[in-house]
Order: sequence, then structure tokens, then C-alpha cells
Amino acid sequence: MSVKKCNFGTLTTGKEVYRFILENRNGTKAVVSNYGALLISLWFKDKYKIYQDLVLGYDTLSEYEYNNPMFGAVVGRNVNRISNAQFILDDKKYNLQKNRGKHNIHSDKNNGFHKVVWDYIITGENSVQFSYISPDGEQGFPGTVQVFVTYTLTETDGLILSYYASTDKKTLLNLTNHSYFNIGGNEQSDILDTLFYINADFFTPVDTDIIPTGEIISVSNTPMDFRNFSNIRERINDNYEQIKIEKGFDHNYVINNPNTGIRKVAEARNNKSGIVMELYSDMPGLQFYTSNSLNNENGKRNNVYNAYSGFCMEPDYFPNAINTEGFEKPIFDEHKEFKSTTIYQFYVLEE
Repeated sequence: MSVKKCNFGTLTTGKEVYRFILENRNGTKAVVSNYGALLISLWFKDKYKIYQDLVLGYDTLSEYEYNNPMFGAVVGRNVNRISNAQFILDDKKYNLQKNRGKHNIHSDKNNGFHKVVWDYIITGENSVQFSYISPDGEQGFPGTVQVFVTYTLTETDGLILSYYASTDKKTLLNLTNHSYFNIGGNEQSDILDTLFYINADFFTPVDTDIIPTGEIISVSNTPMDFRNFSNIRERINDNYEQIKIEKGFDHNYVINNPNTGIRKVAEARNNKSGIVMELYSDMPGLQFYTSNSLNNENGKRNNVYNAYSGFCMEPDYFPNAINTEGFEKPIFDEHKEFKSTTIYQFYVLEE
């Protein structure tokens, strides 16, 4: 199969935008765009041989120009929270946009990497690479950064996201994809009965502003423990303080076996649809988010998304790492390039 390029529309700025359809011999299909390097759709056949779109999103480009939930977004320069919207690098203070109370989340939700038109090149039969040059000072971060994100759909139903970035000045880089998944096989279904596994013995608890406290604590004997497959239905209303803060999960997990390259990070499976999604990554952390904040969001095909309509599994460096003692800091310079790989692998449970 070859990559199919299609017109996706014209932005309010007048720029033309494209969709790229990657399809393998099984009929599995990923639809991505050079607007924001977005993952728009991911079609996979459930156990009833019906193709299901496994990611939340919108039908039109104009809706993605808004995209407050950041559906399908490649987030940059820094995913997740930075406390007090500031950090110090080489004794210089950098101030960011305060867009989550007094804090910063996802760098700039209005003008981040998900809101720019990327250059593109089709790099293989089922692969497309997007690139963007972020100028020095953009979003408040130092350094001119050149970023590449490559989507590859395999013949064995895996979707690979390869990240590469270089900078001419010491800066902060923490890139990931913020897609919301629903593998239930019904776009109107929620994720409460999806089973989750997360390969982590520890997590980083948060305060009431969802900023990590700096602690790293065991998941043992807590509802944060997904080392055995569990759903979240019975945990959402748990009297555990970390669950009560967000009425769900929006937490960073400390993935086991760090610094060993790509390894299995997590898995989601749904018995009703039979669909399984395995997640592999080389990053030290995983943000697990159960879409607690979605509220009456009009999405694809007249669907309305609310809390627990989807889940995000975002491999990354820990939130607020730059300001937290003991967390690995995602600092890069002209001598150190950002490189990371995420693999979403899909298959159907055998009856």
C-alpha cells in the first residue's frame, strides 16, 4: 500500500492543509495531518470484523483549529505541567504562559506544536514524516529547535511514532502525543469497563493543582495499582485522595526498567470489542489520563464526548521535572538530541 495524500481544508490564515492516509494490507488505517502533526483517526477491525475508529477527534479542520482538549496532538515544546509557569536554566529564569491557574500546561494550548502547519515528506509505503522549526523564544522557551515526527503503520497493525529534535541552545524538550483512545468498539461507549495494565511499581502523587509533590510512592495497596489488569469503574469513586482530586486518573507512572530502551509500558483491552492496545516506549514516565475534564464536547460523526469517553497514555519525562529535585530533567543542548519512540500495537483477543 502507499500513502494517500488528501486535501483537509484551508485554515483561517489561508494556509492549505493535508491529510495523509496510511493503510496496510489488513485494512488497518491511520489518518494523520500536517496541521499539528495530528493523529486524526485510527481504524482497526474488532472481533466482529467491523472497523472501529479508536481515537477521539473532530470531522473538520476548523474544529481542530479550536481543539481545546488537544485531540491527537503532538505536544511541544513541553507536555504536561510546569509549576508557576516558570523555570530556571543556567541561572536564567524563563516565564511561560499561565494557562492552568498560575501554572503552565502543555506549553501553549493556543499556539503550540498542534496549532502550526508542519512540513511533510512521504518516507515510505506507509510512513510520513512531519518537521517544524520552532524559533528561539517561541512559547517562552530558549533555543531554535528543529523537530521531526514520523508516523509509520506496520503490516502487523502497529503504529510507530518516532520523535527527533535538535537545538542550537540549551533548552527544555518533552514531546509526546496526546491522543484520546477508546477501544470499546462503540463510539458512544465509555472506557469504564476497559481493562488496563501499567508496568509501574511507583507513581508520582500530585497536589490539588495536579502538580507532582516530588514524592515517588508505591502503587501497592492503592487504587493506582494496575500491575494486574483492572478496570476503572470501581475506582473512580474511591475515597483515595489522589483519585478524589481529579475524580479519576491524571497521574504520572514511573515505568519499570528505565534506561533499557523500548519496553512494554502499558496495555488496554476491551472484552466487548476484543480489541487490545499494547504500548511500548523508551521514556521514563507515562501520564495516564481518563478524560475527566471532557464535558459535552462535540466530536466526530455527531458524537458527544464527556468524562471517561477516552483515555490518554502519554510516554514522557515526569511532569514539572525541570522544577523538581530528584526527577530526570529533559534538558537538551547542541550536544544532546531528543530521540524517542512510541509504539501502539493492536490485535484482537482470541475467542
